[in-house]
Amino acid sequence: MASDINVRYSDKELAEFKVIIQDKIKQAQHDLELIKSAYMNDHNNGTDDTSPTFKAFDEGSETMSKESNSALAIRQEKFIRDLKNALIRIENKTYGVCRVTGKLINPKRLELVPHATLSIEAKNMQQ
Repeated sequence: MASDINVRYSDKELAEFKVIIQDKIKQAQHDLELIKSAYMNDHNNGTDDTSPTFKAFDEGSETMSKESNSALAIRQEKFIRDLKNALIRIENKTYGVCRVTGKLINPKRLELVPHATLSIEAKNMQQ
């Protein structure tokens, strides 16, 4: 039975991409844990006994730090979700096929951005 998709990466190539993506997920989850632990340990910077003026500045920077850590964590969670979706596309054998042009996404692009769903050509059309 012929496949609906005329162009796709071979099973061997898909297996290689799968290893890359699984490694990236592992690293991304590790990074997310670091971000979360930094967020949790951000409460006391050892300035409790310093002057009230400095403490006010410190609380302001602590708020900024929490906000940036929170934004980092949200971005990291989205990255992990995108990578997991790429694994699903590998299982479906649709990984690496541009969702706009239907052509194969350049393997170099997939190595750099393994969750990419658009070829450079399609990405440029959007701008």
